[in-house]
Amino acid sequence: MNIGIVGKKIKMTQIFKEDGEVVPVTLIEYMEGYIVDLKTKEKDGYNAVKIGFEEVEEKKLNKPLLGYLKKRNLPPLKILKEFRLENSELIKEFKIGDRVTINIFKEGDYVDVTGKSIGKGFQGVVKRHGFHGGPATHGSMSHRAPGSIGSTAPQRVLKGRKMAGHMGAKKVTVQNLQIVKILNEENLIMVKGAVPGPSNSYLIIKKAIKKKE
Repeated sequence: MNIGIVGKKIKMTQIFKEDGEVVPVTLIEYMEGYIVDLKTKEKDGYNAVKIGFEEVEEKKLNKPLLGYLKKRNLPPLKILKEFRLENSELIKEFKIGDRVTINIFKEGDYVDVTGKSIGKGFQGVVKRHGFHGGPATHGSMSHRAPGSIGSTAPQRVLKGRKMAGHMGAKKVTVQNLQIVKILNEENLIMVKGAVPGPSNSYLIIKKAIKKKE
């Protein structure tokens, strides 16, 4: 079962263990949701559970989405996310309208956190790709230039060439982060290490797929 929840990144901070070790953590405000739909391979071509998060006022949703949720006797939900499942047998564990809570995780679990990385705008090759740059002295006129972008033939720039361009603002997943603490009273979860995105950005938190229990 690899469903997850949505959270909002608050900030990075640190906590201290009993032995005095400092642990850097990211504070995430988690959201509990409702199962909105079930997808099966026979009917839809793949197996998945669709979950809705963050209740809002009705006027903040468009009419098709509002009608879609009302048909299932669900409140107005701002965020809908699908979580793929390995096979149809796992779908039998769920039904539309069920609550999805933080109880799917416990302290010590490892999770994969997905978010949209911070946008850096248009950047050159040194910052974007880590090029070391040209000579700083002796009359050099190309300190941070990319250099040659191709050979004589073919007379075009090949796809995949590392060049200047828009940096960041992409979907990024950080794997195998440990849940240090869950604060149920405040709807907060502490995850060891850094996660993608700026403060107040949305994150998807799922059980780590590569970490063995």
